[in-house]
Amino acid sequence: MPCTFSTSSDREGAQIMSAITGLAHDQRTARMLLSILAEPDDRVTGRVLSRVGAIETLRLVDDEDAVPGLNRVEAMMWRDRLALPHRLEDVAERMHGMDQSGFTVLIPGDEHWPKALADLGDRTPYVLWARGATSFFARPMEDFVTITGARASTSYGQLVAGELAVDLVGAGRVVVAGGAYGIEGAAHRSALGAGGDTVAVLAGGVDRPYPAGHRELLDRVADVGLLMSEMPPGATPTRHRFLARGRLLAALSEASVIVEAGARSGSLRVAAEAHALGRSVGAVPGPVTSGTSAGPHMLLRDGRARVVTNATDVEHLTRRPPEHGIERSELGPEFSRKQRPSATGQTRSM
Repeated sequence: MPCTFSTSSDREGAQIMSAITGLAHDQRTARMLLSILAEPDDRVTGRVLSRVGAIETLRLVDDEDAVPGLNRVEAMMWRDRLALPHRLEDVAERMHGMDQSGFTVLIPGDEHWPKALADLGDRTPYVLWARGATSFFARPMEDFVTITGARASTSYGQLVAGELAVDLVGAGRVVVAGGAYGIEGAAHRSALGAGGDTVAVLAGGVDRPYPAGHRELLDRVADVGLLMSEMPPGATPTRHRFLARGRLLAALSEASVIVEAGARSGSLRVAAEAHALGRSVGAVPGPVTSGTSAGPHMLLRDGRARVVTNATDVEHLTRRPPEHGIERSELGPEFSRKQRPSATGQTRSM
């Protein structure tokens, strides 16, 4: 019968993990701890969490008991992944900081938890942090439209994104985007300039608006709209976290619109997630010579998106009938002749 020897580092790690799990006083704090220990969009953690709850999930990380749905090897790999990189003092300090931050913490079952996220199943966030009006999520999912696209966008793409955002918030929609340069920044800026509602979903902590060049814009979103993240305060964006955020941008909204995107753009991940969830996807066509329009053209060619040239097209992607106040206008060199806010918030003749 083989013998197993535990090293002092193994024992120390077990003691640290036991102390960490002892910080969980209820389901809320347990989920907050999980968001520190586990990366977002971890299907294994999500599966265990959905079966046994957050407190028991943490106990299983610390224990040797069988983990529901996992064999012995899978359970060992899961425990190692969650436990190894963390030190008790670091986790305790972060938990204390989160308690003192004043940010809103949402978990499933809370009044303002976005019910649309339930469609993600085992990929549902463990917790959400928010700055701003979480009451937005009391509204039905069909009120939300995601606008995303290339960071290195063209003036054409930014103009289209801005015009879409202005018309959509004018029809009572909430514009959702990721706060990035280019298309998303244009969408947020125009929604705010038109006095509308907008939500920015971040890949890092809500206390560290990213990109830094959009700090002022994102602080303004937090003041009059909503800034949210599944990452705990202090967390920095990583490639995986950007990719994981795509499922939130897709799940929160009834429809997602890709304005511009290169053939390998991360914005196409949002379209793929939306399509997998059964949400509507729209794509804005552009010049066939433009690399930034390659992504939307691919979506249209493959039948994974419908053409969007104006806000009325977006309205038809959703289950809510178009508002009577939206005037159909082609977003190209010629626009409808009416007075409305521009992307800078100033009223101009169109």
